[in-house]
Amino acid sequence: MQTPLEILKEYWQYDTFRPLQEDIINSVLAKKDTLALMPTGGGKSICFQVPALAMEGVCIVITPLVALMKDQVEQLRKRGVKAAAIYSGMHRNEIDYTLDNFVYGDFKFLYVSPERLLTEIMQVRTKLMKVCLLVIDEAHCISQWGYDFRPPYLKIPEFRKFTGNAPTIALTATATKEAQQDIIEKLSLKNPQVFQQSFARPNISYSVFCEESKEKKLFEILQKVQGTAIVYVRSRRRTKEISDWLNRNRISTDYYHAGLSTPERFKKQEAWISNQTRVIVATNAFGMGIDKPDVRVVIHLDLPETLEAYYQEAGRGGRDGKKAFAVLLYTRGDLDDVAKQVEQKYPPIENIKRVYQALANYFRLAVGGENFESYDFDFQDFVSTFGLPAHETHNELKVLQDEGLIQLSDAYFSPSKISFTVDNHELYKFQIKTPSYDKFIKTLLRIYGGDLFASYVSISEATIGKYFFGSAAEIEKMLDYLHQVGIITYQKQKTIPQLTFLTARQDAKHLAINVTEIQRRKQRDLEKVAAVVRFVEDRRRCRQQMLQEYFNEFTNYTCGICDNCLKQKKQEGPVPIEVYAKYRQKILDIIPAPVNQIVDYQFFNNKDFVKEVIRKMIENEEIRFTELGIVERVGV
Repeated sequence: MQTPLEILKEYWQYDTFRPLQEDIINSVLAKKDTLALMPTGGGKSICFQVPALAMEGVCIVITPLVALMKDQVEQLRKRGVKAAAIYSGMHRNEIDYTLDNFVYGDFKFLYVSPERLLTEIMQVRTKLMKVCLLVIDEAHCISQWGYDFRPPYLKIPEFRKFTGNAPTIALTATATKEAQQDIIEKLSLKNPQVFQQSFARPNISYSVFCEESKEKKLFEILQKVQGTAIVYVRSRRRTKEISDWLNRNRISTDYYHAGLSTPERFKKQEAWISNQTRVIVATNAFGMGIDKPDVRVVIHLDLPETLEAYYQEAGRGGRDGKKAFAVLLYTRGDLDDVAKQVEQKYPPIENIKRVYQALANYFRLAVGGENFESYDFDFQDFVSTFGLPAHETHNELKVLQDEGLIQLSDAYFSPSKISFTVDNHELYKFQIKTPSYDKFIKTLLRIYGGDLFASYVSISEATIGKYFFGSAAEIEKMLDYLHQVGIITYQKQKTIPQLTFLTARQDAKHLAINVTEIQRRKQRDLEKVAAVVRFVEDRRRCRQQMLQEYFNEFTNYTCGICDNCLKQKKQEGPVPIEVYAKYRQKILDIIPAPVNQIVDYQFFNNKDFVKEVIRKMIENEEIRFTELGIVERVGV
């Protein structure tokens, strides 16, 4: 059997492992369950790919990100390793053929989504495979304490019984102490080895600015900091608005969000990765699984909900080890809005009961009725029938599902969508030219508004039919025509959404809801928002230090390059010229070395001065930080 280092050299052409990688690999090879916490860009994939190549059998990798699946499969194939992925949209015959390659062939890495795990074909074929390792990427998704909880991850422990005695490795970039414990419990990891890399990113300069005009500040930053950039916003509409505005100001920009079609997202992503587009304005749907090392600035135009999410997104800058900037812009009103958004996720209990009663009336179910059939469920028709607010009702349905009272099919979360592909002027010309569609187009605009010009909007053919006085079939035919002539893009819902009552119909007044648990989750989310607000409002402490402490990593070392550290240095004054020259030469003599080792070196009697010299040398491009906090000469 090849050693891990021999495998690393053969497939990756690296001579050494990064810190912690070898320890994690040895834990896996010893068949121990393992939890690895490694910041974005820390080399997580090597931690499971190398030991899997050293073991006999199939490595199953569970990840929610199709982009990551495809990218890693492509990278492995380029290295001569047989890998494949199964994801939505594949034909059953293709899935069947792919799984056979792992049962009867010599394929090594199988990438799947968590939703795939409990399908019959996956379970049956997995039992026939010789599984050597089960990998759970983005493991924070299983934790209610994580920033991106996804219920399908809860299916993983049930799936593990089909993998024999294969060890499990769970990986994530960010997890608080509570989230780590939750991951271990929810995945049923047995006496796991836990490895945590430092959360310090010494080459990233974090800054926070309270601005009346965030767009003006955004433009100033993009003019000052050259190179590739990501701009994060909350809403899909804002991605296009900001992108259009930057383009009008001659900054090459595109927008990205989950409402775009898969081909569109891929095209925009590839143009940005290949530097055809300089700036991408995106929702948090963008970034995971995308390995672009030369991002020089990440700007948040809206406050993130959690510091986990912020750290992950900001960490997409500077993955090449060179200096990068993470800038968070906000107004005073944003601080209130972020807490309100949490409140909306947890509607009043009386509202939840009201929606449950409306569902019972909608499907004509009597109290005590044990009818567990699935019903066709048109959400738009439901809310219009009972005069319910759509956004609030959606949140209330999610609570009912979380409480195990109802089940909504996947199709509910993937309704039909449309978006205009022409502007107002071109649309008006079409209406004049084709008067038979004038009233229909006006109906669409009356129902869904100007959002149709900015992004894909979820629609209900039945609701449109009510306003237009046409059947669903007629509406589909008209939408199809507008799609064919290039006026809209119409993504038709693949299947009819289903709603299932999972318990006998209850009296809504005495609905079995775990109020205590709901309040606990709400309080947890409010605490996460409070941590964001504290981070934003602190004008004294090192921001890198604050982020590290949030993840239970305590240090006296300050970064020296965040906005707060730079303000502190201004007050202290510059380093004397003769001291600068001595310190600069000594730094060049002792590198490469970790930054804290340099600062603590006995030659230096003023730690603040040495930090300032390091900062100045980085600005002069004499030295740089690697991803792991090692200071080295530029060009090494």
